[in-house]
Amino acid sequence: MKIDVSTLDGASAGSVELDEAIFGLEPRADILQRCVRWQLAKRRAGTHAVKNRSDIDRTTKKIYKQKGTGNARHGAASAPQFRGGGRAFGPQVRSHEHDLPKKVRALALKHALSAKAKGASLIVVDDVRVEAAKTKALKERFGKLGLESVLIIGGAEIDAGFQRAARNIPNVDVLPVQGINVYDILRREKLVLTRAAVDALEARFK
Repeated sequence: MKIDVSTLDGASAGSVELDEAIFGLEPRADILQRCVRWQLAKRRAGTHAVKNRSDIDRTTKKIYKQKGTGNARHGAASAPQFRGGGRAFGPQVRSHEHDLPKKVRALALKHALSAKAKGASLIVVDDVRVEAAKTKALKERFGKLGLESVLIIGGAEIDAGFQRAARNIPNVDVLPVQGINVYDILRREKLVLTRAAVDALEARFK
């Protein structure tokens, strides 16, 4: 698969051949959904908790006598049906993580890249460097390229000036190639890869 390469100013910078085994697959929604669910489950803190009846400090003296009142039999005021009682079956501190095979994760990343390529939402640029780290100037460049919601993947290291200029622009994410992931690819409309990122991805999957 051949794709044109441009600069951040929109000028032509040649072309690059993309590996069909990475960028030319037929995207499968089920694999993408499994990977996104796995990612979001991993980032959950799991610190939610409520007090059950064993955590409530209330009297355990019998509220009223067993028989003769016409009411149900109760032995403690900490029961869930009473105001101020413990919560029944409430959330407790736990981990929400679940396993996903490494091969499925790798396949999901290929399908996410292929989905962007198939939807004409993949852009390859020569490099992401700026002379002056100015957010306003970078935003104007993005406007010329039609980038409003975009994930930019650079090489092993991102130019500090570019990263600083881009971090205040809404809906723009910048990551090194090591940090590329399915969720961030799918949550933005466009995906921008540098030549170095393309080379690193193809080397990673070989």
